[in-house]
Amino acid sequence: MSKKIVTRFDAADYLDSEEAMVAYLNAAMEEDDPDILLAAMADVAKAVGMSKLAKDAGIGRESLYKALKPGAQPRYQTIHKVMNALGMTLQAKPRSAVMQ
Repeated sequence: MSKKIVTRFDAADYLDSEEAMVAYLNAAMEEDDPDILLAAMADVAKAVGMSKLAKDAGIGRESLYKALKPGAQPRYQTIHKVMNALGMTLQAKPRSAVMQ
């Protein structure tokens, strides 16, 4: 019997394009759970590089880790800085567009 190697799934390994990151974050924002959005943002941050993103956002790397951990309640300003550093924006759309 041969040994099978199993590795832990890491979404950041698959977030290799801007389109994938946008789709991933949009799917997270459709959920009614802020921890899901924070986890998705953390995955995207890891894919981009946590240190690079923290520098581009103008916040400390440790502060970025803390802001994106489950249960955190980051300020809107922090989320805005991170999204800007990613070259993305948050956008509102009618709920009816989500339901279709």
